[in-house]
Amino acid sequence: MSHERSETVISVQNVTKIYKLYDKPVDRLKESIHPFGKKYHKDFYALKDVSLEVKKGETVGIIGKNGSGKSTLLKIITGVLQPTSGNIRINGKLSALLELGAGFNLEFTGLENIYLHGTILGYNKEQMNKKLDDILSFADIGEFINQPVKMYSSGMFVRLAFAVSINVDPDILIVDEALSVGDMRFQQKCFRKIEEFKKSKTILFVSHDLSTINNYCDRVIWINEGSVIADGDPLEVSKQYRAFMSGSHISKYSDTESNSNTESKCKISETLADQIYPLDSNLDVFGDNKVKIEGIAILDGETNSNLTVAMAGQKIKLLIKARAFARIDKPIFGFTIKDRVGNIVLQTNNYVLGQYIEVLQQDEIMIGCFEFKLPYLNQGQYTISPAVASGTQDDHEQHCWVHDALIFQVINSENKYHLEGIITLQDVEFEKIVGGGHNEIYRGKIHTC
Repeated sequence: MSHERSETVISVQNVTKIYKLYDKPVDRLKESIHPFGKKYHKDFYALKDVSLEVKKGETVGIIGKNGSGKSTLLKIITGVLQPTSGNIRINGKLSALLELGAGFNLEFTGLENIYLHGTILGYNKEQMNKKLDDILSFADIGEFINQPVKMYSSGMFVRLAFAVSINVDPDILIVDEALSVGDMRFQQKCFRKIEEFKKSKTILFVSHDLSTINNYCDRVIWINEGSVIADGDPLEVSKQYRAFMSGSHISKYSDTESNSNTESKCKISETLADQIYPLDSNLDVFGDNKVKIEGIAILDGETNSNLTVAMAGQKIKLLIKARAFARIDKPIFGFTIKDRVGNIVLQTNNYVLGQYIEVLQQDEIMIGCFEFKLPYLNQGQYTISPAVASGTQDDHEQHCWVHDALIFQVINSENKYHLEGIITLQDVEFEKIVGGGHNEIYRGKIHTC
């Protein structure tokens, strides 16, 4: 397999694509006739000196926010657009599923478009007749195949387009976001076909769904504002991209960063307290205001660096910083983790851990630190709601509860999934940091949620 993948089938060398943006339509005319060549446009760089290679047999994902240049790159690779500068080399027969309707004549019927698409790819009518049954069976649009495609829904468009694309025996299959409009059953059908194609074809795949990218791709390229930011392992690049989209600073990869002798990018602060973010003033807060939660953070359990993206199974520290405005006897620090639709998947506090705190004095600042392995949550986005109460688990007074105080992403690389219900943590270390200095360590196991 390594020998097969040594052959380059897509080569993009120093490709730049510039669009001319005019404020008014008439400016285009003015520019064309101006005797001194005055410019009335602004240059927009959709791609900036992009270089990449795809080997035979690779499945490569391309990710990036909207407007980053992904679709422009695919259109240049497929020949729909010409680059302003740079070179493209394709070795093999290429079939592409770009935006809906690309390559279709809207006035033609679905059947006529099948033959049109085949002609473009160099097949005659007799050859396409042999493929017709497979195309019609996969598309499954019934009698609509004899109707003009301008009458098709978006789902019917993508059914027919994908069916044609995969049945013309391409060496290289390029799939843009078009699959996202199909119904779930058809999407699964497409992905089964992509899985089958991976055994013998080269696939270039664009999607905003990072789970799909990680499941199907051997390699991922991240493009932002027309430039390649990262190119490498799907899980690592996805993690960097999620952090970027969550607002963290991400710098471009370089060879020096991978050198083990260089300084770590994650500098460990002298105290955990330095890592805590203040809370957004617009968050929903409930309680009697005797305590105010001032900040929260998720840290890597080994480096103490802030996380916005965590791996399932990773050791983490969850910090909750609170200030008391009255004496609080038997304070309880706790938190709840919810999935993107608001279902509680994990919750605990120091009381159920059997790690009790006697008192929180007025004007005292206390930080509760929960250290544990993040369970194998389903991949996706989660929120953390911290709380401080007092009393017991069954009879307590709620002083401060901040809903959805922190948003973070979970990447699950081991295909271990949580199905439903609240997860019970097995090993938790709770650390109470009082007055910014004195530490008391408590160890125990959670016994209930």
